[in-house]
Amino acid sequence: MTNLTAKDLDVLSHVLTGEEMACKKARIFSNTLTDAALAQEMADISRAHAERFNALFQMLGGKE
Repeated sequence: MTNLTAKDLDVLSHVLTGEEMACKKARIFSNTLTDAALAQEMADISRAHAERFNALFQMLGGKE
């Protein structure tokens, strides 16, 4: 990856935090919803946020 400025790293940090929180919230919703279709949709949304988080983290040189 190219050299990142401090501002770039700050923005990426905020995006990573947002993806992590969205993943956790969607997972909580998927575990508490009584409608099976909505619960599955929330599980899918949680998985998508986790995938984006992992992709960004790996681009920064992190390990899963």
